[in-house]
Amino acid sequence: MVDSESAPSGEALEVLADFERHLAIELGRSEHTVRAYLADVRGLLEHLSTAGAVLSELDLPTIRGWLGDQHSTGVSRATLARRIASTRVFTAYLCRTGRLADDPGPLLSRPRQQRVLPVVLDERQAVTAMTMADGDDSPAALRRGAVVEVLYGTGVRVAELCGLDLDDLDRERRTVRVLGKGAKERVVPIGHPAVVALERWLGAGRPRWATPESGPALFLGARGARLGTRTARRDVHDQMAVVRGADIGPHGLRHSAATHLLNGGADLRSVQEILGHSSLASTQIYTHVSIERLTSTYNQAHPRA
Repeated sequence: MVDSESAPSGEALEVLADFERHLAIELGRSEHTVRAYLADVRGLLEHLSTAGAVLSELDLPTIRGWLGDQHSTGVSRATLARRIASTRVFTAYLCRTGRLADDPGPLLSRPRQQRVLPVVLDERQAVTAMTMADGDDSPAALRRGAVVEVLYGTGVRVAELCGLDLDDLDRERRTVRVLGKGAKERVVPIGHPAVVALERWLGAGRPRWATPESGPALFLGARGARLGTRTARRDVHDQMAVVRGADIGPHGLRHSAATHLLNGGADLRSVQEILGHSSLASTQIYTHVSIERLTSTYNQAHPRA
């Protein structure tokens, strides 16, 4: 609970509501990003209220003081970087709408990120994980198998998977149309095993859960509504839990797909297109994963390593 003395004022709450519409409608940010940015900005406004200042007095020292408090409580660099990003978007919005005279956002420097290599499956673990649901024809198992196959087979984000509609799947060309970050659309190839898993779900799983209100959603929950990201994550963890050393989530499958593509000879630009990265720098982290594995194999196998 926020102390009433430090809670955002009525003006600030109104600005938060306007900022939410700005993020979702004008900028086309994802539901996850909107939720995270609003939480960040609300924290900033609570700090401003505690300092006894009003919105028009939001300046660089105030923002730095708030971020300093965050750092002192042990907030990670990644979270600080996101809070700086959300603050920049917010202060730019305040200036554009005449609520702030000068924009302090561009003067905020991002903390240097610690490069953490993603955890990935090896190819043997991936094959095992993809076949764990075979033989179970319940709707839950058919969906779980299809979810895991599609996430690994395409490298899509879990929110992108949950947003897929029936007509996004092109069975003949073996592709899926994906709506990614920033409402950017891309077409991603999908492998034969994933298509087979989808056909099983669409033939014997989805019809048993579908209702008149289900709409065109490709994946459904047990009550017929579009599959949510939390349930999709649970599907992945349930399937991965039975593979020794492979308890990873949807993003781990995305990391694995990218790494295995590079290990198999795919070029970096192609992997960038498949993943929907706006910058090649985001994709390059997977080259480090591949090199680490190559070095490990070399050290184990070469007599003069």
